[in-house]
Amino acid sequence: MIAYPWLASAVTRSPILIAAAGFASRLPWLIFTLHAGVLTDRFDRRKLIVTMDFMRGVLTAFVGVIVVLNRDSLPSLNDLSSITDLSTNWILYLILMVTSFLIGLAEVLRDNTAQTIMPSIVDKENLEKANSRMWSAESLTNSFIGPPLGSLLIGVAIFLPFFFDTISFFFACALIASLAGSFKPFEKDVPREKINFRVEIRAGFDWLWSHQLLRPMAIILGCLNGLGAMVSATYILFAQEVLHTSVFVFAILGTAGAIGGILGGLLGPKILSKIGSGPSLVLALVSAAIGNLIVGLTSSWQVVWIVTAVEIFLAVLWNTVTVSLRQSIIPMHLLGRVNSVYRFFAWGSIPIGLLVGGTLVSVATHYISRENALRFPYLLSVALGLVVLAFAIPRLTTSKIEHARAESSQ
Repeated sequence: MIAYPWLASAVTRSPILIAAAGFASRLPWLIFTLHAGVLTDRFDRRKLIVTMDFMRGVLTAFVGVIVVLNRDSLPSLNDLSSITDLSTNWILYLILMVTSFLIGLAEVLRDNTAQTIMPSIVDKENLEKANSRMWSAESLTNSFIGPPLGSLLIGVAIFLPFFFDTISFFFACALIASLAGSFKPFEKDVPREKINFRVEIRAGFDWLWSHQLLRPMAIILGCLNGLGAMVSATYILFAQEVLHTSVFVFAILGTAGAIGGILGGLLGPKILSKIGSGPSLVLALVSAAIGNLIVGLTSSWQVVWIVTAVEIFLAVLWNTVTVSLRQSIIPMHLLGRVNSVYRFFAWGSIPIGLLVGGTLVSVATHYISRENALRFPYLLSVALGLVVLAFAIPRLTTSKIEHARAESSQ
């Protein structure tokens, strides 16, 4: 979370190229998600996770080696906030693009598999509690421990975080491999036919598209993620040039997600029981629009920290409701495919949003100041977010969520 964006910003200062680097890492969610769902429903899910984490570890180590070999050609990270006309290092940039894409492919299959493996470990009635605790742990390590550690390591040497990350991937492989039990989505003695991706993807698509709740939920999340990607496309430039953050302050900004995520994970089930699933989802949508308005108008990283913490807190509520819902109502033999179709709509919009965001900033710099151009995607997302909110309110109600759960248990 620290090393990749700062490395990219040391390789190029072009908003569209910065966004394109993010696009490369998220493109697999658009082109590979559906196929990943088929594979998830065909192969041992524990082995898939281990294999994908191992591949990501190898690729990350490769990036670390390349950075070591080119470290003398990179500018000082402390000077980046005042550099806007840096010549693009095309060799390093292309390596980042290719490795980001390959790591993204592995991430798609790994993450889809990880969500479908949960019902094999936890009873249905405990899924919300298990998922909320999982996200608390993820927030703690991803955002609270990771960013400060990343800033410390990158302050010593720009390549160190990549090698540390490599070790973490291999350690994750060992942990997942140690899980006991059966994680095959099929009966041991049932013969499996040759994979027909088109037919199997269609089965997952048809099931989701015919569902009166999951279909609009996937579309709404896709719009939400697309808008989020649009504003995050040039976030590293926004943080450096508008908020004037150092590497360390950028890491502190990352801890906001941890605080919000941990509190959301711990308090989520209690809040859901008090206000209901529907209002929790609407709150997440409202916070996204209001948060982007505040960030788009401020120059204070402290304000951005508070806004981010609140947004992530409510985003965890969204995930607790929607992921647990999918895990509990989708038939087990279709879980991987339906989940992948859902994520195709929900996450496939991210690479599109990244390109739109980078393009908006690049074009806007010809008509307004660079600072205002970096603010523009935030303000545009507010108007679009209100349209999404109007579409979502009548469709994401507690009664409809409970009705979907009741139908699946019949």
